[in-house]
Amino acid sequence: MLLLATVTSCDSSIGAGDSGDAPGTAAGTAAGGQKLDWKTCPAPSAGEDSDGGRPPGGDWECATLRAPLDYAHPDGDTIGIAMIRAKATDQAHRIGSLIFNFGGPGGSGITTLPAFADDYRTLRTRYDLVSFDPRGVGRSSGVTCLSDRELDAYYAADATPTTKEEERALVGRVERYAAGCAKNSGKILPHVGTTNAARDMDLMRQVLGDAKLHYFGVSYGTELGGVYAHLFPKNVGRALLDAVVDPSSDPVQSALAQASGFQLALGNYMAACVKTADNCPTEQQISDLLNRLQKNPVPGGAGRDLTQSLATSGIAQSLYSRDFWDYLTEGVEDAENGDGKILLALGDSMNGRGQDGRYSSLQASLNAITCADFAQRYTAAEIEGKVPEFRRASSVFGEFMAWSLLQCTGWPVKGEWQTPDVSAKGSAPVLVVGNTGDPATPYEGAHKMAQELGPGVGVEMTYRGEGHGAYDSGNACVKSAVDAYLLEGTVPDAHKICS
Repeated sequence: MLLLATVTSCDSSIGAGDSGDAPGTAAGTAAGGQKLDWKTCPAPSAGEDSDGGRPPGGDWECATLRAPLDYAHPDGDTIGIAMIRAKATDQAHRIGSLIFNFGGPGGSGITTLPAFADDYRTLRTRYDLVSFDPRGVGRSSGVTCLSDRELDAYYAADATPTTKEEERALVGRVERYAAGCAKNSGKILPHVGTTNAARDMDLMRQVLGDAKLHYFGVSYGTELGGVYAHLFPKNVGRALLDAVVDPSSDPVQSALAQASGFQLALGNYMAACVKTADNCPTEQQISDLLNRLQKNPVPGGAGRDLTQSLATSGIAQSLYSRDFWDYLTEGVEDAENGDGKILLALGDSMNGRGQDGRYSSLQASLNAITCADFAQRYTAAEIEGKVPEFRRASSVFGEFMAWSLLQCTGWPVKGEWQTPDVSAKGSAPVLVVGNTGDPATPYEGAHKMAQELGPGVGVEMTYRGEGHGAYDSGNACVKSAVDAYLLEGTVPDAHKICS
């Protein structure tokens, strides 16, 4: 990855990686008066491919959008928003730009879009495919909190305390993490929330020359899309929300739903596994393994150990796609035999750690955006009282998810809302696709999002499948319906179901 941009007191502009753009002010920027300078994309520096990308080359171009750091002071400091695009292949029938956000919050669009571009070849016929690193992510002044060595220790440490001493240790680590974020990225932390990212997208729309914003949002990207529709309903073009966040849930409700979602996905994995293999783990085996790892980690290679926390992250990562299920089977078996390499690699992927030992901004940006958005701050005592409910939701993931609610403890910035407002009266129809087997954004979120968008706006569609998301699953029914909507404007029948 590119080294995180450094904020200096002598520059009124916050950079976007190594884009080479000269510092600027926001004068004229808020009105979309700037022109993007598209150039060959710079190669990633150490660790950037931990987000899944490779040097894009070919038809890919990169540019930096200048946006106000603080939209309340549009003539003040600016921040660079790193962008990437591949032009439509059928320019004679080009619709405009299709802007992607792949979620997180904290995921890099610069690396993710080229990595998955083959999935969007049909859409590229009539759209310029465009993505970006949202403010505080990757090349857009990505948030940094701790050194790579410190992050190794942080993610390996016990995240499910059972004693008061362990609770205090966990709270102390979280607070030191927050202090590191304030020290290293304090200037941008107040400005990285979803509302500002949505404003950046509308500025992007203007600078790209589009009358309407055409949008493809995945996971957290659905929340960003919903907030955009609320703020700019008249500017919504054709918008797809896939793997949908429930906008009506507070952090506790979201974490409980996610614990249940991962538990459901784990059950689906085990039911499918026993039909094809004879070494499938049971839920009890996985629970027993995690309990042993809490006190007795196993070697994970390169001088690192697989701990309970890293194994839990690795198991969760394996449930994002059926393509990872075989790795889960092999990883659990190996870990039981004292070899933690596979689960450790999966856990590293979840945490944004590359094979070179460098971390992307993924998790730091996730924390920063989440804590800038949500006002709730939970104490250890409050979480301790909720642990039994989380255990009932998931014997494997419940406690881990409960204690993750500490992530904003000691955070230096206040959050904006209790839950986001995504009501979008007057917007064009927004297609909302839920996956019944989604572990990370449970299926019920799609219905809630469609409701919250409002009558005549949210159009709900169901995919009966597994994994995180629907369009990239390879399901022909989903792809056909979404392509017809984005390319031709054909809105699917209400409550359409694909299997």
